[in-house]
Amino acid sequence: QVQLVESGGGLVQAGGSLTLSCVASGSISSLNYMGWYRQAPGKQRELVARFNSGGTTNYADSVKGRFTISRDNAKNTVYLQMSSLKPEDTAVYFCNGRPYLNNNGVWGQGTQVTVSS
Repeated sequence: QVQLVESGGGLVQAGGSLTLSCVASGSISSLNYMGWYRQAPGKQRELVARFNSGGTTNYADSVKGRFTISRDNAKNTVYLQMSSLKPEDTAVYFCNGRPYLNNNGVWGQGTQVTVSS
């Protein structure tokens, strides 16, 4: 089974930027939906950005224009470029890959992003 490992989290000031990486241990060709979710303390996990089957993307309204999801299939890696970060972006960010939307798929262990005001 494919394993996902996130990296790139850290502490950043408001207005700053970070790029998260999610490296898969194997091919992600069967994972038609690859993306990033986040979970803040006391809140439910939410979708941040995702590649859909066919190559389209979805972004949460709260990150549109600030975050960009990209992928390098040759490196089995998905990225999340985050700019103009806000304190409300503070959360644990998880990478997820799934063959179908109604399948829970594979989750990484998460990487902490903390944005200070």
